[in-house]
Amino acid sequence: MSADRLPLGAKASFGFGSIAFGVTQVGAGMAPVFLNQVLGIPALTVGVVIMASLMLDVVLDLVIGRWSDRTRTRWGRRHPFMYASAVPAAVLFFLVWNPPMALSGPSLVAFLVLMIMATRIAVTLYEIPSNALTPELTADFDERTVLQAWRWLFGVVGAVGASLLLNEEFLGGAHAGVLYRQGYAHWAAVAAGLILVSILVSALGTQRRIATLPSPPRRTASLRDQAREIRLTLMNRSLAALLLGSVIGGIATGLKTALDVYFFTHVWSLTPAQYGWLAPAVAVGSVLAVLAAPGFGRRFGKKQAMISLFVASTALTAGPLFLRLLGLMPPNGSPWILPILGLDTLAASTLGLVGYILAGSMSADLVEDAAVKSGARSEGLLYAVNGLAAKFTAGLGAFAAGVLLTLVHFPTHAARGTVATDVVRHLVELYLPVSVALNLGAIACLGLYRIDRNTHQRNLDALRDAGLAERGSV
Repeated sequence: MSADRLPLGAKASFGFGSIAFGVTQVGAGMAPVFLNQVLGIPALTVGVVIMASLMLDVVLDLVIGRWSDRTRTRWGRRHPFMYASAVPAAVLFFLVWNPPMALSGPSLVAFLVLMIMATRIAVTLYEIPSNALTPELTADFDERTVLQAWRWLFGVVGAVGASLLLNEEFLGGAHAGVLYRQGYAHWAAVAAGLILVSILVSALGTQRRIATLPSPPRRTASLRDQAREIRLTLMNRSLAALLLGSVIGGIATGLKTALDVYFFTHVWSLTPAQYGWLAPAVAVGSVLAVLAAPGFGRRFGKKQAMISLFVASTALTAGPLFLRLLGLMPPNGSPWILPILGLDTLAASTLGLVGYILAGSMSADLVEDAAVKSGARSEGLLYAVNGLAAKFTAGLGAFAAGVLLTLVHFPTHAARGTVATDVVRHLVELYLPVSVALNLGAIACLGLYRIDRNTHQRNLDALRDAGLAERGSV
């Protein structure tokens, strides 16, 4: 086996940690509903809370990424951070969904801001160093796509599992649907356990690869030299393309995530137990995406395949809501609603996930391109920049969702079937053009990315000549 071709166990261990990411993404998607509909916090305040929680994260992402780049220990550069994140991430996530019953008003908002901020920091402490392992584990152009496929597979498995547990077990049955506060509290205990186990398993499973990872020489650099190194690393056209695409796409994703439950509940009149069964369609899509992504990347090139698949996924995602506005979907209560949404979700998620896998692989290829220009490997910094764009703009998306809900005067504590039809329709009419425009804008930006297979090989050759591609023990 080539040194850049990883054994199955290494790929699975690397990907397994994304279960934690998947679980926290479900939490991020349900947080607006929990805060607004369950705790009674106004929608606009919820948007501000979520966006504010990301402001500190933006700065700390860069600090953590740069810190891990410059760390040298017998456990490597990344693993000390991964181990340190496990317990705090699990405990803090639990506390977000279990605020003290005695708190209300400004004191409740303050508690939630603090807990959400702390949770995001703890998760970032794992996510950025772990992601930075992608280009370190392999320099192979196609093997990086395989690694990202494993990461997305486990991320989706974590998200689907967490979603099913929440909607089928803790909010289903005789409980009061999305308004059942104790359901969220009980779910958070299980979810916190999943976060803890997945991070520790991934860290332990990849630890044996530390001796084979790139080991840049220790350097003492002045603040001026470090600033120059950072500037040259970040002044990269392909990085700018991915960043701008991530910023715009992140807003679209945050907007959709924040409003999905509103659409399931009030547009399609589905219960949590019903729309919870859409999650397996995403799980099946993730398996199909893992199988398809490497072949798409080799056959059509990473960028071209990614752009085409994102366009198709955008159209499929908007399709059911657009057809409902035209009166072309079956009426609510029809046995056809759930199968149609399920098939649409399967197709859109499969194509979209292949696109995300390819985009993740393209991010890994930035490392060598930036190192050629800056003279230093900065995996952590690059992944921090990529990651903070998505996180920050997801907060903007949540804020935008709060704005749309406020504009249509959407009520709080709204049970299924109690919201006026005109209010629901107005929300969809505002959402669709904004969402589609944001997604297409993001795709246009991704077209500016310039690294292909030949460019990557030239970068590897240049780094090898400069001694920056060395692998060995720390």
